[in-house]
Amino acid sequence: MQKERDIIARQMEQVNFWDNQIEAQKTVSTLQKLVHKIEPINKLETLCDDLLALKELGEELGVEEIQQEFSSGLVIFLEGLEQYDLQLMLSGEHDNNNAFLTVQSGAGGVDATDFTEMLVRMYQRWAEANDFDFEEIEFSSSDEGGVRHATFLVRGTFAYGKLTSERGVHRLVRISPYDSQGRRHTSFAAVEVMPELNDTGGTEIDMNEVRVDTYRAGGAGGQHVNKTDSAVRMTHLPTGIVVQCQNQRSQLKNKETAKSMLASKLFELKERAKNEELQTMYGNKGEIAWGSQIRSYVLHPYQMIKDHRTQEEVGNAQSVLDGNITSFIEAYLRQKK
Repeated sequence: MQKERDIIARQMEQVNFWDNQIEAQKTVSTLQKLVHKIEPINKLETLCDDLLALKELGEELGVEEIQQEFSSGLVIFLEGLEQYDLQLMLSGEHDNNNAFLTVQSGAGGVDATDFTEMLVRMYQRWAEANDFDFEEIEFSSSDEGGVRHATFLVRGTFAYGKLTSERGVHRLVRISPYDSQGRRHTSFAAVEVMPELNDTGGTEIDMNEVRVDTYRAGGAGGQHVNKTDSAVRMTHLPTGIVVQCQNQRSQLKNKETAKSMLASKLFELKERAKNEELQTMYGNKGEIAWGSQIRSYVLHPYQMIKDHRTQEEVGNAQSVLDGNITSFIEAYLRQKK
């Protein structure tokens, strides 16, 4: 990895490196991923060497301050080792890729669309806290309030590997702010996560089997985006898979993104056939409603967010809804291992 890093570093020193912006950005992204893998190893090696030196010194001199320094250094080393262990769990073929994140409302009416908006905010906050880019691809709001359907591209190291823990049906239990009688309501939303593939990731797409529709993007988007048919919808006729993109002013760019999303969905379809966990999840999901939830967000009569796969529980519901979902991600990765 260090050899590959050094080769890329030399490439970036060339005067014509930025002539092809797209390829240059891919190279920079590759370098960042390599650095992200290499740095923890080097850091742990340095900590280990320091600890061994302190151990020898402590045994020789027997000074209490040296022994205390060794003990505190050992704690830091073990914490770093635990974090590196988590990183090693993200060793799947596409775990290091960016991720397409789709959130869709299910049963529950306006409470479900409001819950979907809460989940969008939660993932956006999580992305910001972890230095991930969170780019809107398509967004469909509900006339009554909230979000009906939205897709985002999450860019960052191990974005897909970490977000796979969120794939499935989420359930909210609360006193509905839309119920004049103040009754408790249950609503549902589904989260889908797909890796962004380089080119098509080996998934061949016959464009003769794809219907491409263009339409005018709705909602706020500036003068240009709402006056031209720049939004793109692609329907893969053999499978019925539909993807759409409306975030760019350029219809061509929206087509490229939609094609990338379609490749990711077709890849995910093939993965389901091989992966027992995905088979179970998608086989049970069907309707986004009772009996298929992976996680429950209970805000009444008590506050508790519980993942039904790992039994991970967090009592501070607001903290989770503010984006603190790391404990759920880590619990899922450990169980998967």
